[in-house]
Amino acid sequence: MPVRRRLWIALWLASCLMLAACSSSGNGGGAATATATRTATGPPPNTPSITPTNTATTTSTGTPPNTPTATPSATATGPASSNIEHVIVIVQENISFDAYFGTYCTAPTGSNPACTEGPACCEAAPETDPGSGMTPVLLDDAQLGIWDPDHTMACEVTEINGGLMNGYVTSPKCGDPQNFAYSDAASVGAYRDLAGQYALADRYFQPVVGQSSSNDMYFARAAFVFPDNEFVPASIGQFCTLNLNPRATYTDQTIGDLLTDAGVPWAFYIEGYQAMKDAVAMGTCPEPPPECAPQLPFYPCDYDPSDIPFQYYSRFRDNPEFMRDYALFATDLAAGQLPAVTFVKAIGYKTEHPGLGDTISAGIAFVTDLIDRVMASPYKDQTLILLTYDESGGFFDHVAPPPVSSVDDQAYGPRVPTLAIGRFARRNEISHVVMEHSSIVRFIEWNWLHRQTGQLGTRDGVVNNIGSLLDPAQTGVPVPE
Repeated sequence: MPVRRRLWIALWLASCLMLAACSSSGNGGGAATATATRTATGPPPNTPSITPTNTATTTSTGTPPNTPTATPSATATGPASSNIEHVIVIVQENISFDAYFGTYCTAPTGSNPACTEGPACCEAAPETDPGSGMTPVLLDDAQLGIWDPDHTMACEVTEINGGLMNGYVTSPKCGDPQNFAYSDAASVGAYRDLAGQYALADRYFQPVVGQSSSNDMYFARAAFVFPDNEFVPASIGQFCTLNLNPRATYTDQTIGDLLTDAGVPWAFYIEGYQAMKDAVAMGTCPEPPPECAPQLPFYPCDYDPSDIPFQYYSRFRDNPEFMRDYALFATDLAAGQLPAVTFVKAIGYKTEHPGLGDTISAGIAFVTDLIDRVMASPYKDQTLILLTYDESGGFFDHVAPPPVSSVDDQAYGPRVPTLAIGRFARRNEISHVVMEHSSIVRFIEWNWLHRQTGQLGTRDGVVNNIGSLLDPAQTGVPVPE
């Protein structure tokens, strides 16, 4: 048995023991709590409450029956400032811009083109790695499934190497030839077709160097909260995970608080969430779906709560008004009850996260199915779909990130692919405006919170908006860039 697989199983057994101990203690088990402290610069998050037991519970509702297609309800929309009445943010995982679009773009590497129409207006990735001179590995389904690059904060700093972007192969800490990998049209043609039909951002960066959870927090807070995957939310599924780091709960204001307080409906639709709730209620973890290659009872075969930033916040953690199983997305879409602001997370093996037998094609199938559902619904002409990736996953990218943020004193990470899709997106557009996850928060504030951006007092007050991806003839009013 491979060493890594033995490690996964050992960690799973440890998680099961923790889950059993938690279940046997009951909700009032009187577990000890501790407080974690750290020094932060910029507007710091509240100190988290670290809890070793899962005290969050919800009632299982099962998967509702299909309902007939209905006209979108007026109560399901917020007071939009433009014709965009709904936004759907799909968050995939761990892919750099060059990994998927480096061979789609055709402008000379380093040319920084000013034009914005089509692949001739975005820079091609270099033909050889700048640090080693090697040629790229083909990033297809097979390669994605066998290699998960190191993408910790400490690693990515050495790969970026002060903006030289030459440490992906040669870094003594984490360099590897497999980090220098590009997909081709055969592997990611569906995404490149979307780029040609709609709008692609070629200067959208992960907001902080490091792993997924730290970057996901910017969708909620638009600010640095913790590094890498340092904490796990104290929510349902917290012990059905390989991440055995401390549990944390935060109380800082998020975009979810702003929307809720303003009466604007929003929700996070999560694939595998109901299965996790049902299993945890029985004192166990979900069985892996048969199509999940590693057949292990944790990520990527099960829902992982650390992928959902709002699960770290007590107001929203496992609250069924906001945290919903992905099966409810189709139900709400058909019933005309889609919230104004929607986030979507696929189960791990459909997120394109590298390693563990995951495939690009499974992610593409999930994303395109969602897009097709929306485009076939009455929401088609009211909805903007944004597809982005939480972080670059340790894969090579040739464009140096922006300077350290003046708000939270954190270094940006490499570019990630980001697409605007639907009626409101520009056509065959390449945006060169620097953006990141906080830009989506800023857009949400502008469109549903009376154009008052910066309400969180974090990066939402300084980052660019997403207007460079949008067609003002369709939005009705120009969305700021």
